[in-house]
Amino acid sequence: MSCYSPCTRMFALLLIVFLSVSPCLEARVEPTRGFDIFSQDEEIQLGKQNAAEVMKQLPVLPDSDPVTQYVQKLGGRLAARAPGYQWPYNFHVVNVKEINAFALPGGSIFVNLGTVQAADNEAQLAGVMAHEISHVVQRHGTRAASKQMGAQLPLSILGGLLGNSTLAKAAEMGISFGVGSYFLKNSRQAESEADLLGTDIMYDSGYEPQQMAVFFEELEKQMGPGSNSMINQFMSDHPNPGNRAEAVTREVKTLMARTYLADSADFKEIKTRVAGMKPLSSAEVAAMQKQGGSSGSDVTPSANLKVFTHNEYQISYPENWQVFGDQSSSVTIAPRSGVSQNAVAYGVMIANYQPEEAGESLDAATHELVASLRQSNPDLKQIGRDETIRTKNVTGKSAELIGSSPIKDAQGKALQERDWLVAIARRDGTVLYLVFISPDKDFASMRPAFEGMLRTLQVK
Repeated sequence: MSCYSPCTRMFALLLIVFLSVSPCLEARVEPTRGFDIFSQDEEIQLGKQNAAEVMKQLPVLPDSDPVTQYVQKLGGRLAARAPGYQWPYNFHVVNVKEINAFALPGGSIFVNLGTVQAADNEAQLAGVMAHEISHVVQRHGTRAASKQMGAQLPLSILGGLLGNSTLAKAAEMGISFGVGSYFLKNSRQAESEADLLGTDIMYDSGYEPQQMAVFFEELEKQMGPGSNSMINQFMSDHPNPGNRAEAVTREVKTLMARTYLADSADFKEIKTRVAGMKPLSSAEVAAMQKQGGSSGSDVTPSANLKVFTHNEYQISYPENWQVFGDQSSSVTIAPRSGVSQNAVAYGVMIANYQPEEAGESLDAATHELVASLRQSNPDLKQIGRDETIRTKNVTGKSAELIGSSPIKDAQGKALQERDWLVAIARRDGTVLYLVFISPDKDFASMRPAFEGMLRTLQVK
């Protein structure tokens, strides 16, 4: 007997199976589109500007922190599966115990340490992050801002907004995406879209999508009068669009069955680490912001050092601090949260000074420099006399000054600041000087780090 008939029946059976599966493979969530007057480049620029402000306002853990490094690795895995335009995603951990996370336009995503502590498994944390990535993909922030601008501006002006004028007009109208912004509080429609798109991102990344809904539902069960304010804040920013778990389940059913990842060794290690950490409460952060002070844990200098090489010198600094400035300007090395109101509250400023007369002694040049600093800031006063200072690599003059810190106390009065000036003569007749800065109350604890930096200084 010919095998034609059995082969034909087998082919027909395979065809039926294929046709029954194909629609499921095609049932994928696509990013929605909406009215948005911001270009992609403008959205990225807007996000960078607001991320810089968030870094100043919140106690963001440094990139060198193991928890941050883990979250960045997990975020990178998820972002690689995000559909649509490939935004420059970056991930940060906020040292706050409230359970929350938020995404800025353009790809900056912030996850509270409390969220990492609360996740029962890696898929739940991945769910929160995939949800936030989805808000970026959907451009929910700038779409909401565009809607508000469209309601307030005449069509003639709205139609003429191009390039930087869009950002300028948004700034003029007070539209921002900083801490507490209206545009970071998502609508139920935006939450529904982020849930479904996040489901696909989790699935494609190997994480069980249902865990995102499980995490959200567990938090919602604990809401209500007298419930944990940490949970209430999360659900306020991420309102339940209705039947969240059912919607995620329906989306999962459109996907082929697969085996999901178990908790990684990295996740288990990080869960052990964060269990012993004591992040700040939102109330503590708000109180510090009200005082104008620094709330960041990055103020405490790390024992690990990084090297900064300038055309004129080389110096090592705590790895959880940051270098501001470049080769053509003065340089400030400070913690992100040590910069307050465009002034340095903690850190060191490094610059060059040209004495009034060529060939002046370092003593005379140092006196001139102190006078110059006091002229630009009359509040500064020198304490005692300047002294000679020697390290392994340099010899110079040292002077201490006091003034007003940008940090204020609970009554709104500026704290006293202590500045330690070190001046070093260079071969070309100029003076390289460093000003180590801290509130007077913290100077003793900061001084060992300042002295450690000075010992590494090598003048070229």
